[in-house]
Amino acid sequence: MKIDVLTLFPNMFSGVFGESILQKAQDKGAVTYDVHDFREYSTHKHRKVDDYPYGGGAGMVLTPQPLFDAIEKLTNEGETKPRVVLMCPQGERYTQSKAEQFAKEEHLIFVCGHYEGYDERIREHLVTDEVSIGDYVLTGGELASMVVIDSVVRLLPQVLGNEVSHQDDSYSSGLLEHPQYTRPANFRGMTVPEVLLSGNHAKIDEWRRQQSLKRTYHRRPDLFDEYPLSDKDKDYLEQLEKE
Repeated sequence: MKIDVLTLFPNMFSGVFGESILQKAQDKGAVTYDVHDFREYSTHKHRKVDDYPYGGGAGMVLTPQPLFDAIEKLTNEGETKPRVVLMCPQGERYTQSKAEQFAKEEHLIFVCGHYEGYDERIREHLVTDEVSIGDYVLTGGELASMVVIDSVVRLLPQVLGNEVSHQDDSYSSGLLEHPQYTRPANFRGMTVPEVLLSGNHAKIDEWRRQQSLKRTYHRRPDLFDEYPLSDKDKDYLEQLEKE
């Protein structure tokens, strides 16, 4: 996968892309990152990338020319048409399902804006996806794009080392993940559930399933709205309600 980032603050990405899983993914050849200062594409003599909004109002708006030229250049360089992702609080709420969609692409371009927003022609004619990581506003799209890139890259084949590592993650299955324990079995009087020490994998799977349902029930019951519950799941949830 190739990931390009268009930003006015390219130095923000060096630490993130140069550490942990994101660095290892690049070392393995699973992904390449290129961060571009789109101010370099401005044709204005002072490299301006923003201007006052027509009709008046506070703040400045990103002009279309630098981003159009930058994206057209990056698109023409590749063999496949990229997904162009605009980080924006007005976009659709980002989910694990969206991360899985992005992970299937060969080329992603992330657009990180600042100021009061974008010229609407950028939205209408350049981008394929508008994404928001939550119902709040950041000073720019850089941190949001880092979150999305991290969630996508970890899904690429061989990045985590174990092909099933991410399959039981919260939201990957549609539910929150069950509790996890490791050694020692007894830590300061706090013990690991006996079923996990039993070696009975059928019972362990059943316990994990029930714990996943229970955690989702208490923390994110809205996830059940779109999740296909089995009759056994429904019976367990009815029991939880009675308790």
